[in-house]
Amino acid sequence: MKVLDLRCAHGHGFEGWFASSEAFETQLANGQVECPVCGDTAIVKLLSAPRLNLGNAKPPQQAATSTASSNVPAELSPQARWMRAVREVLSKTEDVGERFADEARKMHYGETEERGIRGQATPEQAEALLDEGIAVMALPMPAALKETLQ
Repeated sequence: MKVLDLRCAHGHGFEGWFASSEAFETQLANGQVECPVCGDTAIVKLLSAPRLNLGNAKPPQQAATSTASSNVPAELSPQARWMRAVREVLSKTEDVGERFADEARKMHYGETEERGIRGQATPEQAEALLDEGIAVMALPMPAALKETLQ
């Protein structure tokens, strides 16, 4: 098993696990390796030190750190925190797909009960919703979160 440090063209760093170096190169050439944050397939392999199994060696002492949010571990990278936040939004909203603009209007004008929704809207639809006083926000969705997570 090869564990590689990777980075997309947007600077997001992440780890990839591959059966071999050849498997990585094949998947990269086929556009199958993508950034879990933004979905970019322009990926480069970073230099990394080999992992050494030192048996009973003790890990170095780490300084205590704290975060502004007590429920998010300090060791999470910004990308991991963002992925956690996106998963939270996904778990607490209903996917209405291409009906997003219509559903948002129905809720705004009291035609249906208010609830958390997500879906697709064109830039023109989003601008029209904002003009009507309906708050919307674009949320880039990494391909890794569009499918069922194993």
